[in-house]
Amino acid sequence: MKIYTATDHAGFELKEKIKEYLEEKGHEVYDCGALTFESGDDYPEYMARAAEDVQKDSMHAPSVAILFGGSGVGEAIVANRFAHVRAVVYSGGPLDVIKISREHNDTNVLSIGARFVTENEAIQAVDLFLETEFSHAERHAERIIQIEELTK
Repeated sequence: MKIYTATDHAGFELKEKIKEYLEEKGHEVYDCGALTFESGDDYPEYMARAAEDVQKDSMHAPSVAILFGGSGVGEAIVANRFAHVRAVVYSGGPLDVIKISREHNDTNVLSIGARFVTENEAIQAVDLFLETEFSHAERHAERIIQIEELTK
């Protein structure tokens, strides 16, 4: 599976660890930045790069992105501005939000709040995100169509 990653300074260390983890598992990982740690850098450019790549891939060979930031919220806001991109935020706690977002909303971006999760929690979140598939239940599929219509 093709996976894009992106981060700012707040999630840089965690992104590097998760990227290495994914590569060891045999995934094709594309780093959209930041490529080096720069305290105080801004996240929108990196998140937009990853979301745009997921958007471009959505019609051919679907891909996913894993974003990292302080809370994960701003990063998801940027990603969700792109058509065909649906981001879920995980900032710790029960992993059910990830499972349900994949099954019900066919999310293709996971935004992790690096200030609120441990490396182990992030790995669990990433694994669940990648292992869980869209349910294709009629009511959920119809909602995805509605979302796509609204974001044209």
